[in-house]
Amino acid sequence: MPSRREQISMTPGEIREYLREQRRIIVVTNGVDGLPHAVPMNYGLDDLDRILITTFRKSQKVRNLERDPRATLLVESGTAYRELKSVIAYCNAEIIGDPALVPRLMSLVRAEEVMAASLSKPMGQQVRDSVPKRVVVRFSPFRTVTWDHAKLGESY
Repeated sequence: MPSRREQISMTPGEIREYLREQRRIIVVTNGVDGLPHAVPMNYGLDDLDRILITTFRKSQKVRNLERDPRATLLVESGTAYRELKSVIAYCNAEIIGDPALVPRLMSLVRAEEVMAASLSKPMGQQVRDSVPKRVVVRFSPFRTVTWDHAKLGESY
């Protein structure tokens, strides 16, 4: 009989589907003082299911990743115990600042409708003006921990 942990774990396909359905992720980097630096971000996935965020080049999270490219990412949903679902991804991060790539990768990040519309052709002036100040961070997970309590049905 499988353990409870095995029963609630997500398959790679379920992880992919879940991450494609969600919009917000908690990005945790290692701060200069050794404490975790956690921030909520909108995100997207590229064609290899790597996780993408966009942020300003001078942000604290980028500075942290320049020192230590490891990060932990958390996506979670549900309110009642039987609805709880989460993916924790332990990742290596790559900071992409190439001005030719940043706008294309930014368009993969699911954001508020106003920002998403401004990334379409023709890109809004405000977004175009911010591109030189922005980077995209591409996270490649090397380990995941998942749970989907709905798999337990009504038996807790």
